[in-house]
Amino acid sequence: MGHELTHRYTHVEAGLVENVVIRRTTDTNTYPSGWKYTLHLGTLQDLTLIRYDNAHEDTKGHELHTAAGDTDLEFPGMEELLVEFWANADEYWDTTSGNPPRPY
Repeated sequence: MGHELTHRYTHVEAGLVENVVIRRTTDTNTYPSGWKYTLHLGTLQDLTLIRYDNAHEDTKGHELHTAAGDTDLEFPGMEELLVEFWANADEYWDTTSGNPPRPY
């Protein structure tokens, strides 16, 4: 089963790290959504501020990880999830005057 990389970037600025990896996959047994993804914003000290992922989609589904804990979430579609991630990440970037070079 293949995984086609569709989007990837890492941006480090003002003590924050934004890392996005999105792959289209034909492995629908493991990834029923057809996507394998990690949308992460954290600190240089390895604190996760927000991370959306489906690392265990076949058993745990889609998840949102924050410093406060983990939450299961409904998958609205890859584009919608990416927009939600960017909106949430911007709250942190705005406080640091950071400006990740995003393709939107």
